Amino acid sequence: MRKIVTLAICVAVLTAILIPVTACAQPATALASQSREAILMSEDGQIIYENNATEKRPIASMTKIMTLLCVYDAIDSGKAALDDDITASANAASMGGSQVFLDANATYKMSNLIKSIVVCSANDSCVAVAEHLDGSVQSFVKRMNAKAKELNLVATNFENCTGLPAVSQYSCAKDVAVMFANLIKHEHYFACSRIWMEDFVHPSGRVTGMTNTNRLIRFYDGCDGGKTGYTSEAQHCLSATAKRGDTRVIAVVVGAPDSKTRFKEVSEMFNYAFANYENKVYVNKNGEVGSIAISGGKESTVNVISADKLTAFGKKGEADYNVEYEIEASVKAPVKRGDVVGKAKLLDANGKVVKETALTVQKDIEAKSYWDYVKDLATNN
Repeated sequence: MRKIVTLAICVAVLTAILIPVTACAQPATALASQSREAILMSEDGQIIYENNATEKRPIASMTKIMTLLCVYDAIDSGKAALDDDITASANAASMGGSQVFLDANATYKMSNLIKSIVVCSANDSCVAVAEHLDGSVQSFVKRMNAKAKELNLVATNFENCTGLPAVSQYSCAKDVAVMFANLIKHEHYFACSRIWMEDFVHPSGRVTGMTNTNRLIRFYDGCDGGKTGYTSEAQHCLSATAKRGDTRVIAVVVGAPDSKTRFKEVSEMFNYAFANYENKVYVNKNGEVGSIAISGGKESTVNVISADKLTAFGKKGEADYNVEYEIEASVKAPVKRGDVVGKAKLLDANGKVVKETALTVQKDIEAKSYWDYVKDLATNN
């Protein structure tokens, strides 16, 4: 049997905002007005603000967001690993622009090359990992464009993995935000993106100093990741993320007139988001939501916990949601921690399920043995 428990909770969130890539009312004052394109959104795709966000433009080194995303996909699939040894080709070592000055034919760890891409936008490291994964930059770029299609990007095409100028390479603020939202799902990214300064040590013992190109990780409260970009064609670009409490947002500017402006305008978008929006937590991951009876177990009940968070992002002071729990009335021993015994559902004002998560038992419960039953009989008599 199942028992259904419904809990109504009034909170500051909008019903519509749970739909991916949906927009809400624009702020009264224009944000990022000096950049050619801008967008501000939640990490789950709710657009808070946008201005000319889908125009095809060069995005310079923000291209490396897709490079990194493809590398992490390869790691997730088992095709590559963070501890892979990668031999830098002469082609990789010859790259200009931002670099860590790889030694041709020297061997580096994948994890260190990723770090150099995240922290100091190393073009040479991008080429090294691309060649390692697909044999050539051209083959890796096919992977990048396939990923763009998978993400349903609206105005993106890649010709290289670095962001150096190319005739038919372009993207837009909206697509960059989508790419970046997917990149920050990888925890290893944050292990690199929070670094302000660090030495990159080459196999020969030579050291290249790295300083994070995203100054906001040091100067904006809550910013823990981002990717800058600059070429004369793209002008100054920045995609960054910040988190305060349970609320994380992403801001992108493309074509800012100078470096100071891109950081200023992203900071102002962050300020607007944190002042007016929140990500409300309804159910915490591993939070206790009740207990159920155990039939034939060494213990008579077991606590039930949520497998994941249930949250909703939206404007402060508006609308409400309901949480509904469906939990088995009882289960038969033995049970193992993590066994699913129900689910928690987040419902909008119309009763539509917008998110759900499994409910599981909190710990192992062994079945009673023959002697346990004997002891029970003796106790009862």
